[in-house]
Formats: sequence, C-alpha cells, structure tokens
Amino acid sequence: MPANSSRLPPAVVAPAGAAGLRADARHNRERILEAAREAFATLGLDVPMAAIARRAGVGVATLYRRFPTRESLVKEVFADQFAACSKIVDDALADPDAWRGFRTVIEKVSVMQVADRGFAAAFLTAFPDAIDYERVRRRAEHGLTELTRRAKAAGRLRADFEPADLILLFMANSGIAAGSTEAAPAASRRLVAYLLQSFDADHADHTDPLPPPPPLGLVHVHNVPRRDPSH
Repeated sequence: MPANSSRLPPAVVAPAGAAGLRADARHNRERILEAAREAFATLGLDVPMAAIARRAGVGVATLYRRFPTRESLVKEVFADQFAACSKIVDDALADPDAWRGFRTVIEKVSVMQVADRGFAAAFLTAFPDAIDYERVRRRAEHGLTELTRRAKAAGRLRADFEPADLILLFMANSGIAAGSTEAAPAASRRLVAYLLQSFDADHADHTDPLPPPPPLGLVHVHNVPRRDPSH
C-alpha cells in the first residue's frame, strides 16, 4: 500500500459558517442547526424539513433561505462528526498495536451509531452533490481493510475474518440503534464485546469453516428500519 494511502482526509466538509450574518440571522441559523441535530439524532435523516423548522421556531422559508437543500443542512450539522469519524480510523492506523487499533475502531464507531442515528445515516448514505462524503466513505473502507490486514498479520485476528464481517457487525449494531431504547447503549456494548471475542484468534474455534463472506460495503449498514418521523 502506498505511503499514507490509508490515511483519511483531515477535514471532510468546510462548514458554511455564520460570518457576515446579522445577529438575528445568525441566531436563526444556530437554532436551525440545533433543531436539525436533535431531529436527525432521534428520528434519522428522513425527518421532514418542515418539522425541523417547527422545532427551531422559524418559518420554513427561513430554513430554506439558510439551507436550500436537505444535503446542505446535513453537511453543516454533521461536519464535526465526519471529522471525528475520520480521526477514529486515522488514529487506529497510527496505533503500533494492530489488534488494539482494530478493536478501537469497532468500539468507537459502534458508540457513535447508537448515540446518533442521524450521523450513521449521513455517513453511509450517498448524496448526489456530496462528493467529499463519498470520498471519505471509500477511504474509510480502505482503512478498515488495512486494519483487518494488520491485525491478521499480527496473529491476533482469526485468519478467516474478512472485511465484510465488519459490515455485518455494524449492520447488527445499527439494528440496536434503530430501536432507540434506553437499553441500546448497554446492548451495543454487549454485542460488540461478544463479537470481538469471537474475532480474536486466541479464542476462535476453527473446527467448522465459516460460510463465504457476503458482498457488503459500508453503504449497506444504514439499510435498517427507521421510525416513522410523523410519530
């Protein structure tokens, strides 16, 4: 792999910012972003724009004046989370302990999935004009593949593990996140701990071969049932 080829870009999206706005316009913008952040986190990205405007206490026209499309609103709301997710993979790739880096990515991304459903969907859903998001998603997949390779080479990850198995884990964890119950964080931690133990070469039972891995990528993880935003 070429030098630094598995490093993720340090910044995903440059926030539009509030520079130059009047005080009242800036205040409206901040209220919209906060309302959208809460709505996306609890209801997912399908929540109607009108519902976000009501949460923010502004008119729909005001919302669209600040953010003409849903994509532009998502970009602004999740700019920090995208950068944080990039850093998780970068830090894991920089960790000299391949197994610890591998485990850390799984644990941290799983926490993010459960804590904020909207971000999970934003990270894994392709928007037509969100080229940076698509680029980061591809780089993240390359990073996960490299972490898998390193953990295997270190003898800590079972030899029959495939990168698609990570996607299966995240899909299972997305199902927990979709439940949006108070028990979701604890359930997620339990699931991840169970699966990490099964991935560990020191604990894996290789008596029976596994079925072939499915053709899955990160884009498949968000395909779980979502709550009806009207409820």
